[in-house]
Amino acid sequence: MNIKEMIVVEGKDDTKALRRVAECDTIETNGSAVGEAVIEKIRLAAERRGVIIFTDPDAPGEKIRRTVEQAVPGCKHAFLSRDEARSTRGKIGVEHASDEDLLKALEAVRTAGQEAEEQITVDDLIGAGLIAGPGARRSRERLGILLRIGYANGKQLHRRLIEFRISRQEFAGALEAMDNEIRPESDPAAGKKRDL
Repeated sequence: MNIKEMIVVEGKDDTKALRRVAECDTIETNGSAVGEAVIEKIRLAAERRGVIIFTDPDAPGEKIRRTVEQAVPGCKHAFLSRDEARSTRGKIGVEHASDEDLLKALEAVRTAGQEAEEQITVDDLIGAGLIAGPGARRSRERLGILLRIGYANGKQLHRRLIEFRISRQEFAGALEAMDNEIRPESDPAAGKKRDL
């Protein structure tokens, strides 16, 4: 796989992991305090080649993602789930993902839209059991994996669905896939059909 865009990652281990699976160039932030010099590199890359933000699925990674997106709007985003990015020792990071999961994430890159329309409302999220209820957090996590938009709390999820222009059909398809998955009997949401 050959990636024309520059990929924003957190460190050199992420760069090594991505270069195992793709011909690509990266910009390393070297931590969650993204400096102005790094932002300038990202701006230049966005003008010349385009940018994909591919950070760890944890709080510092999300902070970097938000910082870069605010400074350089219109970037593309690649996401891994926490399980895909978990090492055998329990650490979370892009560098721990399998080659297959890295490729899947790069193939499912999404672009945030600044002026996108709301297709899925907060009421839809509540009705689907994704906000305020037993199993809501786990359901949001699974939805983020299926739609390749990463984990988000309820408020962030609503914003991401708008920004990534997730259609009602995509959303309904992901809910149906979740309903068709086998859930443990101990899951309070098991057997609950989600409404949309």
